[in-house]
Amino acid sequence: MSTFAVVTGGGTAGHVLPALAVAGALAASGHDADGIHYVGCTRGIETRLLPETEFPHTFFDVVGFQRSLSRRNLGFAPKMLRARRAAIALLKELRPRVVVSVGGYASMPAVFAARKLDIPVVVVSYDRTPGRASRLAARRAAACAVAFENSPLPNATVTGAPVRQEILLLDRDRDRAAARRRLDVPADRFLVAVMGGSLGSGVLNSEIDDYLARHRMDPTLAVRQVAGERFLDSIDDLGTVADGVIHQVIGYEADMPAVYAAADLLIGRGGASTVHEVAVTGIPAILVPWAGAAEDHQTDNVRWLSEVGGAVLLAEPDIGHLGDEIDRLRQDGDARHALSEAAHARGNVHRSGALAELVERVALTSAAT
Repeated sequence: MSTFAVVTGGGTAGHVLPALAVAGALAASGHDADGIHYVGCTRGIETRLLPETEFPHTFFDVVGFQRSLSRRNLGFAPKMLRARRAAIALLKELRPRVVVSVGGYASMPAVFAARKLDIPVVVVSYDRTPGRASRLAARRAAACAVAFENSPLPNATVTGAPVRQEILLLDRDRDRAAARRRLDVPADRFLVAVMGGSLGSGVLNSEIDDYLARHRMDPTLAVRQVAGERFLDSIDDLGTVADGVIHQVIGYEADMPAVYAAADLLIGRGGASTVHEVAVTGIPAILVPWAGAAEDHQTDNVRWLSEVGGAVLLAEPDIGHLGDEIDRLRQDGDARHALSEAAHARGNVHRSGALAELVERVALTSAAT
């Protein structure tokens, strides 16, 4: 089986899920899954997610470069050089027509190898402010597929963001009842889903703990809290309180389509995957950008939705108002509907199929030369 594309990037769900979405879009457009090879890193969540997919994959031992002083930086250069050599050998073997980079340090070995071997690179950027790896890869890329207008990347085409097929195909009204059964949430409960990213958020966990303390005996409420594996031991899991709240706590959410279909309200961060999936599904959301994000890019991401009324943007310094915002939206169905309609309209750009078309165009151009 010849390889059509290498899709590279990883480390966190914020890079792995878009990479899987790109691979899925190429498969949906007719390319055999065996011809779409994923390249990530040995330390990332891809080691858990990729074996469950149909895509062949390779993981390299690389680490990111820390902005602050860290001993981990001592290993950055030697690991990257070894991974680059290994990536060159891999691409010589696979001979892909195109390498698609979704960014992150895990993408760099394959991008460097593609340059060495004159394989065209397509950079897929879904943050409003592109990350360092994407900016570096874009300098000599054949094309850049971006989610936002006015991208600073060169040779950019607005294609929408990579969103997984199972989320693109989701219909919240149609799928709600089945999703609630999968999550074991009664149909008559108001379900709040809390997502702190793949690593979890201590800030969101703390506020939700306070909110639940005040609503412990609320028989109309259910909360599904994705706390992050590292925070599980610190969460007071209420379970199902007699005549009160239903509280589900998990470390990582493996069934996001069910969450988007079942929940009445989403509380999340401002990572690009979250923002674009909110737009595609039209789920009412309160989004709290991570204050420590590089160049405050999460706030920029959320503003893309909030400026058209597609999400509530709550700055992290104002996190103490989260409970009030949840209660306001619980009581105001019209406000939730307005958020949903605006978000869903904003997500139209992601449904176009333009991203896969751009990758195919670059690959065909390469094959013709």
